[in-house]
Amino acid sequence: MALDGDRMAGPAAGAADRFALAQRAVGMIGTTLDERRTASECAGFLVGELCDAAAVDLFPDEFTEPFADKPTWEEDRRADRGTLRAVASAGRRALLDNLQHVPRGDILVRALDAGRPITASFTPDDQEPVAALSVPLLAWERVYGALLAVRTGPPFDDDEAAAIHYTARLTAAHLHHAAEHRRLRDTAFNLQEVLLAEPSRPHPNLDMATRYLPTGSNAVVGGDWFETVRLHYGRTLLVIGDVMGHGLDAAVDMNAYRSMLRYVASTDLPPHRILRQMDTAMSKDGNRRPATCLLALVDPARGTAAFATAGHLPPAVFHRDGTGELITLPVGPPLGTGLADYETTTLALAPDDTLVMFTDGLVERRGEDIDASLSRLAHLRLRPDQDVNAVLDEILTHLDAQQADDDVAVITARLHPRPS
Repeated sequence: MALDGDRMAGPAAGAADRFALAQRAVGMIGTTLDERRTASECAGFLVGELCDAAAVDLFPDEFTEPFADKPTWEEDRRADRGTLRAVASAGRRALLDNLQHVPRGDILVRALDAGRPITASFTPDDQEPVAALSVPLLAWERVYGALLAVRTGPPFDDDEAAAIHYTARLTAAHLHHAAEHRRLRDTAFNLQEVLLAEPSRPHPNLDMATRYLPTGSNAVVGGDWFETVRLHYGRTLLVIGDVMGHGLDAAVDMNAYRSMLRYVASTDLPPHRILRQMDTAMSKDGNRRPATCLLALVDPARGTAAFATAGHLPPAVFHRDGTGELITLPVGPPLGTGLADYETTTLALAPDDTLVMFTDGLVERRGEDIDASLSRLAHLRLRPDQDVNAVLDEILTHLDAQQADDDVAVITARLHPRPS
């Protein structure tokens, strides 16, 4: 053990240097779940620490194909190496360009076929000798591509080769996590897309439009959902909800809530009793996440809408002249909490009124009080005499819903008078 003030020497110093290098690699590589960014970080780290130039080539299906369809390591070894795609490079461009004389692809393919690091040396015309080391990017028996480190001068020694090999394994591990994340995200998104693709149809005496806008292609899927249930005597139950959290679990729970809603609503209970039964059933299943939910039982024959809410944001109504207002409702606890305390509020709904039900992604903005967000919706002035689809599109445009911080689900509905 070195005393205070002494410097380590020999094997101890070498081990300390290797540990420090590994720590720097861990801190610099894999800062995001973006494969290209990870490849760029790998190349940049190698140039900063171990070589004069570096390149990372990946198989293109890591960007385009589901992870579940990625071939196994043995299948990869037999794959067409011409499918490698240059993704990232760093360092002296002249060195990377000169590798075409090897050619560069030959070193990468040899490393992939061997399943281990491959070294090579060559001397470009009238230039210094160049040493090259290629390492397959292998993690959990799957290969993602290969990296190439080059420098002028002597070949890489054992310690340098080991450090480059470690960097390759670290990079491959992050590529694996990114692919797994993409697989789960796509599964959740596809599930949610199927569930929200087409809600049940309302009665012909109710015009309705719906929209679902995910936050973005790289966003983790949430649990927003909507539904309609046709009931007796021309009534339609409109439903919108939001399962807390994101990801595949939220999408699965969203499906459970939606299925439960259909079952309970078929018994033709008033809205507050529907919420009560759903809360009781879901709270008994400790694996379900809580969810907010808003119900509107629309009765065109009476010109009314009966509302009940479980922790959800209030609906809005836009009148014929384009002015809007929020509907104040008694707010009950979210579903799944077991508290089951809900009330029904019945209000008149004119044929020219457009009812708007939405999830929080429509109005909430980061750093803004929710009351201010709701006020912005209520104070919109829409063009009069529009159908429900046009009203919905105008609301989404005014609130810039495409740039929302969270998923957006919206229902617009209007009574459809029958011919006299």
